[in-house]
Amino acid sequence: MAEITGAELDAILSGDPEELGVHLHLVERDIMIDGQNVKVYCHCLTTDGNGKVKIKRLAEFLRYAAADYAIPRTRVEEARARDTKFRSTSAVAALHEKAKAVFTDLAKSGEGGEMLLFLFAERFLGIPHVLCKMDLKTDSRMHYHGADGVYASVSDDGKLKLFWGESKVYKDPTDAIRDCLSSLAPFLIEEDHLGSSRERDLVLLSDKADLGNPELSAAFRRFFDTSSPLSNRVEYCGVALVGFDADFYPDDDKKGALEDIVEAAKVGLESWSTSLGRRLTAERLQHFDIHFLFLPLPSVDKFREAFLEAMGQ
Repeated sequence: MAEITGAELDAILSGDPEELGVHLHLVERDIMIDGQNVKVYCHCLTTDGNGKVKIKRLAEFLRYAAADYAIPRTRVEEARARDTKFRSTSAVAALHEKAKAVFTDLAKSGEGGEMLLFLFAERFLGIPHVLCKMDLKTDSRMHYHGADGVYASVSDDGKLKLFWGESKVYKDPTDAIRDCLSSLAPFLIEEDHLGSSRERDLVLLSDKADLGNPELSAAFRRFFDTSSPLSNRVEYCGVALVGFDADFYPDDDKKGALEDIVEAAKVGLESWSTSLGRRLTAERLQHFDIHFLFLPLPSVDKFREAFLEAMGQ
């Protein structure tokens, strides 16, 4: 049976990391907060040659990654193999349509934030998605229970680092930080037991985790078999994203400079990080390994509208 190594998990990452930079510009990375074990990152939207930000292009970028997020890796690999055999693109195209169909049409859906979290985790942080929960939905208008995403890496000492994902896209950054960490906290601090918030996801991981290779998937699932000593080699971590309104983007009828947006984001990051530090302490999360991503947006409402439109809803 295959062993789980960092190199093997790196090999299942999807997409081109450089493509992320077409739409989202890195403002700061690896910022530490005193007394916390969190790493903070901040991105902003890029501008084009006319000084405009492109929310609709960002939404389209998310749409193109829908199958990567919503379809289990094994099914994607099978579709690719079929298309190669028959010199076609129809099998992968069909999966893409199926992926779009599982997204909700509800106006206040948080699925756009979940997609952003997925792309940042895989293409920026290099932490692969290991549990495809969208495929388990029986009603596109319903949201699945549990974490917004589950990701994994391997530590230097061979432990499996399981990253519980949470995302919130709100108008106000303080509200987004508060609710995001409130949702994340139970997955990290609760004791393992049948009634814990993470238990349903752990059961799914033991049965449904899909790394695109049967042997690798089987080796990974052993970490979630409660009768195996490997279950004591799992470290719970967090990866979180908050998107929120920011007033430093140019109006639709004005030209903006990326440099000005970046500088304004750096100024805002000081207060956002302060709020984050307070909430981490309040939620007793200061000692957990957490990657926290800030994404100021021109308009949360316009982002949601663009995402729903791009997904055909």
